[in-house]
Amino acid sequence: MTPSPTAPQQVPQHPVQPLLSDAVIALRAPTQVWSGRDGDLGAAPIDGIYHGDVRHVRDLVLECAESAVEYVSLAPESASHVVFGALLRGVDDARPDPTVRLVRDRRVGDGALAETWTVTSHLAEPTRVTLRLRLRPDFASMHDVKAGLADGRGHPTAAETTTAAGARQDAARVAITTRPGSATAASGSAHLTLTAADGAVSTTPDGAIEATWSLDVPARGRAEAAWTLALHDEALVVRGAQGTWPAATPGERGVVRVPDDADPRLSRWLDTALDDLDALRLTLPDHPGDDFFAAGAPWFFTLFGRDAIWAARLALPLDVGVAASTLRVLARLQGTADDADTAQEPGKILHELRSAPLEIPGEGVVLPPLYYGSVDSTPLWVCLLADAWRAGLPDDEVAALLPALRDALTWLTEYGDSDGDGFLDYIDRTGRGLANQGWKDSGDSIQWRDGSLAEGPIALCEVQGYAYEAALAGADLLEAFAHTGRDGAPASDRLDPAALRRWAADLRARFAEAYWVQTPEGRYPAVALDRHKRPVDTLTSNIGHLLGTGILDATEEQHVADLLLGPSMSSGYGIRTMSTGAAGYWPLSYHGGSVWTHDTAIVVHGMHRAGLDDQARRAVDGLLAAAEGFAYRVPELHGGDAATRAGVPTPYPAACRPQAWSAAAAITCLEVSTRG
Repeated sequence: MTPSPTAPQQVPQHPVQPLLSDAVIALRAPTQVWSGRDGDLGAAPIDGIYHGDVRHVRDLVLECAESAVEYVSLAPESASHVVFGALLRGVDDARPDPTVRLVRDRRVGDGALAETWTVTSHLAEPTRVTLRLRLRPDFASMHDVKAGLADGRGHPTAAETTTAAGARQDAARVAITTRPGSATAASGSAHLTLTAADGAVSTTPDGAIEATWSLDVPARGRAEAAWTLALHDEALVVRGAQGTWPAATPGERGVVRVPDDADPRLSRWLDTALDDLDALRLTLPDHPGDDFFAAGAPWFFTLFGRDAIWAARLALPLDVGVAASTLRVLARLQGTADDADTAQEPGKILHELRSAPLEIPGEGVVLPPLYYGSVDSTPLWVCLLADAWRAGLPDDEVAALLPALRDALTWLTEYGDSDGDGFLDYIDRTGRGLANQGWKDSGDSIQWRDGSLAEGPIALCEVQGYAYEAALAGADLLEAFAHTGRDGAPASDRLDPAALRRWAADLRARFAEAYWVQTPEGRYPAVALDRHKRPVDTLTSNIGHLLGTGILDATEEQHVADLLLGPSMSSGYGIRTMSTGAAGYWPLSYHGGSVWTHDTAIVVHGMHRAGLDDQARRAVDGLLAAAEGFAYRVPELHGGDAATRAGVPTPYPAACRPQAWSAAAAITCLEVSTRG
């Protein structure tokens, strides 16, 4: 569409992250396709076919030589299957009712995309239509796409039509070769192959690949064109998972059935969430049987320690198996050395895994492929192991993880406190890593009420709660397995459960003395202690993560829960990350006023464990309203605008969707709503 003279398009003066909220996605990790609502790719910056961290195709268009293709319907059948419906009125007769339709059926698999185009006619006479597929290989880095640095049209391309035997290697970035019915494009370690059954395949001088079908459509009949795209990247460090999840049928392994009288939104959200979680599963090549949840689409199709742990933990009421495999995957990558460049320390659980270093433009951040800059992944790993054990993880599987448990507990008690004040903290030792290393890891996430930034080392409040819970849970595990001789250590070198409990008790007492603040918004735990051991006084959702950990007493838990459900924190669509009473609050701030579904779900999880089920149900009501507003595929985060001001939640337009821990929140909400 050409912009009108009165409404010119404004081009940003600097690179910007692509918007996602209106795009259509079909996925099967580590492959994803982002398009417009017509199924075509290329109009929006996010559009493309991605495999791993590479966008293999930027532009993809369906054309009909005899008619405009006018799309009238969009049906997401599943996470991996989308159907687009269109009319071909250029080959129709003069009657007012349309009689020639086109259905575009898209299915995505691990390293695969398949489309079937079906033309159906109600005309009394046969007709012929010519359909054309036009795609442009790209092979741009996902990181460049995210940073707004890849427009998809600037890469030099060498296109030539040859036989496979006669293909030559060109010095340009993308080389394309064709053979009858197929074409291959390659760049570096990545390549794709288009196979067009019964289609004529060719290339264009500007580096595109075309496939053309001439379809004879019978009177009151149909004809089809079909093609597939195979994607491969030798540098990929993750693989798609096999089978489906959850493997159990409802009613098995602790699955909560949705009662007939339950809120119908629960069933709809759960159906979508489970489908998305299944499509987000990945494995590592050396142990293909151990799957975990990729963090989210499009940017995070890889292993993130914290995200994978929380998604598996929230999903525990439904399946203990993915928790077990997630624990094993992370244990194999557990830190063994003290290395500032990777933020690795002995016993530490990683933050993220990539195939290459990740540079965040404009921030001076360069993360190595294996990066451990997360202060909470290690205690959360211990908490997940204990929860999985209590949920029925077999003893032999628990015993196999006890050496990793011991190493994690050693990190907790010996390495997690960088400055000796008795609290777990973080600080980037290189100047190139993440400045903030809790779940709110943006550079401005830890603020004072006046909006100024806290200085590190930072000791987050919720991390102390995780550590307290982990120390007690670890003590229970070691004690339970000590008599079997399978506690993971020789008799001369055993972590003492009694010592762990004393460590936890000391932490709880210090927390009570150091973290509570009094502000015009009330009395509550500070979000963190700064480098000067001052409590950072902003009211945030972080304090909700303390619920159910045991670090607060029952009266304090009640108070915190009520505060989080008050008007400054509860938007009506979930709990805000930061209070509206803080100077830094902004409803579209990534961590400073937005609502993250998983964040509210963790609060709900804690309320439920603390016996605050009335409060938990009130928080669930907000999440159900948000789920309905997003057609039950809840994004990574959304705006913090109050429900009283907007009838639907405000999208955060660059939010990932689906996101594993947002999807897993549906399981927590179902458990609280039906078991509370």
